[in-house]
Amino acid sequence: MSDASSADDSKHIEELYKYVERLNEATDKSQNVMDYQGIIDTAKSSIKAKQLAAQFIPRFFKFFPTLSGPAIDTHLDLIEEEELGVRVQAIRGLPLFCKDTPEHIAKIVDILVQLLASEEFVERDAVHKALMSLLMQDVKASLTALFKHIGSVDEPSTDETIREKVLSFIRDKVFPIKGELLKPQEEMERHITDLIKKSLEDVTGAEFRMFMDFLKSLSIFGEKAPAERMKELIGIIEGQADLDAQFNVSDADHIDRLISCLYMALPFVVRGASSSKFLNYLNKHIIPVFDKLPEERKLDLLKALAEISPYTTPQDSRQILPNVVQLLKKYMPRRKTGEEMNFTYVECLLYTFHHLAHKVPNATNSLCGYKIVTGQPSDRLGEDFSELYKDFTERLSNVEELTRATMKKLTQGMAEHNKAMAAAKSDEAKDSIKTQKQNTTTGLRTCNNILAMTKPLHSKTPSFIGDKVINLSWKEATKPNVLATTTATGGKRPATAANGSSNVASKKGRGAGGVQNQLVNRALEGLSHGGRGGTRGRGRGWGGRGRGRGFR
Repeated sequence: MSDASSADDSKHIEELYKYVERLNEATDKSQNVMDYQGIIDTAKSSIKAKQLAAQFIPRFFKFFPTLSGPAIDTHLDLIEEEELGVRVQAIRGLPLFCKDTPEHIAKIVDILVQLLASEEFVERDAVHKALMSLLMQDVKASLTALFKHIGSVDEPSTDETIREKVLSFIRDKVFPIKGELLKPQEEMERHITDLIKKSLEDVTGAEFRMFMDFLKSLSIFGEKAPAERMKELIGIIEGQADLDAQFNVSDADHIDRLISCLYMALPFVVRGASSSKFLNYLNKHIIPVFDKLPEERKLDLLKALAEISPYTTPQDSRQILPNVVQLLKKYMPRRKTGEEMNFTYVECLLYTFHHLAHKVPNATNSLCGYKIVTGQPSDRLGEDFSELYKDFTERLSNVEELTRATMKKLTQGMAEHNKAMAAAKSDEAKDSIKTQKQNTTTGLRTCNNILAMTKPLHSKTPSFIGDKVINLSWKEATKPNVLATTTATGGKRPATAANGSSNVASKKGRGAGGVQNQLVNRALEGLSHGGRGGTRGRGRGWGGRGRGRGFR
């Protein structure tokens, strides 16, 4: 730096401090318009002067409303300076513009949001801290301004990069300190819920899951929340599942979204929310075309149906039971046909059948030929359904025979796995055998469940299982299911890091060896095929954004 330049620099800084000193001493600062104008003008000189001006412009801003335009414009110029130190100081000063003039919050939030994409860590950090400062000053106005950048159907986000940065900021910085930020609690929790609901019109699957997980954590939806709050949450999920849309079996994206939303709805159904809209949609549109669904989603659907069945109403149970019985018969062959039985399909459907029939036992008279008396006209005791009873019990007997034979093979296979484990040398070999043992254990659990559920159904007046005495085989598993041998069809567009998603293109195979019998191999494949495991189901995998814009 030349002597002349250094002298100019010192002069500008000296002038700046004089302006500030007079402003500090003034009783009525609004009279010192020329001093504040001098600070604004000095901000256009040397780097050091710019850094100081970045502190002083926002500090005295509230006293000079007539200069608010030039003051903010000059400060924005400082934010665009090439010198990092100037930019960071200017960013740190932005929240001060709103300290006593809250009407500027939305504008300042908009400015900071544009800076979230900065490549400089120190600059990004300053932006994060400035946004947090604004949230602490006025959480309602700041949240409203932030969520505008996430967008909705009516007001879509115009910059995807900024949208992702805002989502990341909300997820990583705002959500974790909700208890500190959202005050007064009920009012602010309601406000952020309304903002989220509007944003959910146009989100990816992972974003939807993130928002729903957050909503579940709010006290207004906590354990003591009234029934209407559960109804509100399930209504949000129903909207995302597009239950008012005409179903197209070739729309794999809608199927993904529907099944994922069904899983997300489960905790709220357990807490008393109605599953009627989901069940009616499944009954009308999905179960009748079950054969045409993508193979990797069939078991997802049956598992979800099984898990929701204990919480159905008698009215819903009566409506859906006929389709469930037809599907159950399809997968319970009447006699040996040479085709292998899908054991987990049967487990799911038997479990669903029991829980639905437990609520409307006499509905099974005309479906399975039972003789259950309730005294209602729907008993239909005067009609002859003996052929149905014969057909149903023959299917049960055949299923039991196939299941016992498979259990024998699985037990033999377990002994082979134990021997192989003792002889295994490498960690890779041991891991492979361990996986096979887990598969076999799951298979045995499934078979035991099937036998426990078929046994009471041979009686003409069976007692249907309506409690939780049966633990579904996959619910007991402590590790992700790695049994599937097929690769999921339909590659998904990768979601961004902002919404916390990572797509898995395929699932691990079972591994060769161990149980050699082809029947058992296929049975095990059936046990796992399409299962959720750690990669599917609960709200994952919608790659694109927005209903009708591709969720896969």
